[in-house]
Amino acid sequence: MNYEAILKDIKPTEKEQADIDEMSDRLVSFLENACVEEEIDAKIAVVGSVAKHTALKGKSDIDLFMAFPLSVDEHALKETGLYLAHKCSDEFDGDASHHFASHPYVTTIIDDYEVDLVPCYEIEDGSQLKSAVDRTILHTRYVKANLTDEGADEVLLLKRFMDMTGTYGSEFKVGGFAGYLCELLIIKYGSFEETLRQASDWRYGHVIDLEDYGTSNKFKDPLIVIDPTDKNRNVGAALTLVKYAEFIQSARNYLSSENKHDYFYPLTNKLDKTQILDEFEKRGGDLIAIRFRMPDMPLDTLYPQLKVTTESLVERLNDAEFNVFDYGYWSDEESECIILLEMASSKLNNIKVNIGPKIFIKKACENFAKKYGPENCHVLDDCLVHTQEREFTDAAEYVSHIFTDEHISLIKVGKNLKKSIVDSYEFIGIDDVDLEFLNDFLNPGQYIVR
Repeated sequence: MNYEAILKDIKPTEKEQADIDEMSDRLVSFLENACVEEEIDAKIAVVGSVAKHTALKGKSDIDLFMAFPLSVDEHALKETGLYLAHKCSDEFDGDASHHFASHPYVTTIIDDYEVDLVPCYEIEDGSQLKSAVDRTILHTRYVKANLTDEGADEVLLLKRFMDMTGTYGSEFKVGGFAGYLCELLIIKYGSFEETLRQASDWRYGHVIDLEDYGTSNKFKDPLIVIDPTDKNRNVGAALTLVKYAEFIQSARNYLSSENKHDYFYPLTNKLDKTQILDEFEKRGGDLIAIRFRMPDMPLDTLYPQLKVTTESLVERLNDAEFNVFDYGYWSDEESECIILLEMASSKLNNIKVNIGPKIFIKKACENFAKKYGPENCHVLDDCLVHTQEREFTDAAEYVSHIFTDEHISLIKVGKNLKKSIVDSYEFIGIDDVDLEFLNDFLNPGQYIVR
């Protein structure tokens, strides 16, 4: 397939690239001069996809790392790094905010560019690592040394393909492929199409070890890609099993498809609210939609806590013999969160069977019969059982019971979400739920095939 037309759509124009390079140079020059004037021992580096020319059109965020000698203590690194970051932001009239990874860092908006200013340690190899961000300069250096200009275009095709099939992005919300991982795949396989051909045969635990470190046995992840700059790190560690599997299937679908062009562009299906609601009606399950206030918290913390909370709630409902057919969670990332439960059964009869010990275990059976009364026990298969009245016969009522100060501990709930859920949760109608989320809920496989 000829990819020139697609690259024209997804690759930054010469002007866009020149503008981002010019802005990066201005920022670096200012920081370097500030370090000289104030006798700060730090080296400034442009890192990430912009530095490697693997940024997709319109996604040219600038990552600037301020690398301090290993002899600088961590407190001084944080303090001086944040000082330089704010000084730079102020100089260019930026709108700065604090974030936290291994160290606190500053994100600022300057002339419509999102600029991350990150303090780190200057290291020469992974053995000197003091924090996870320290590797980033090494990553940029490695990719620039091993990726050709043609290879950079292949990375763009791979990133775009993954983006459109829902498998790109290592943040917890997605759990997909990181940009650096995409670059290493192209360095390994040479082209976008060859990467897909190879991926179509991947199995669980597939290993890529570009530098032949031989350390893959340390990892048990779905995809193991040994970091060329750190033999003790798997670049694929953040990749979830489901996104790994979705990429493999999307690769197979693409290679056999006659509509390859469509895989590089958003789905064209129009969201029709009436059709979506009708589809839920046809499925016949009861829907429980729970909305609560989003706490003030970082997004990279929100989604793990939403996942834990939702999965624990589902487990508790299933344990109580309510049958959750499917579930999901969503946030507008500003003010509200939603947990959606599609129930195969949300209403139960008011009697449940309490399974006791095997009939052959005499002492246990005697204790069981004594507890419930022998006249209230009978044999089911080879177990002694007792029937008792259920405390809850309606799933929504059980959720209301759980979402109280007294009983929220019945589930594992994100520590930042607990108070918000108890104080603000409410049941809402399905028509009040975000339409795109509902569409994705109904059609989970729509992105990996065209």
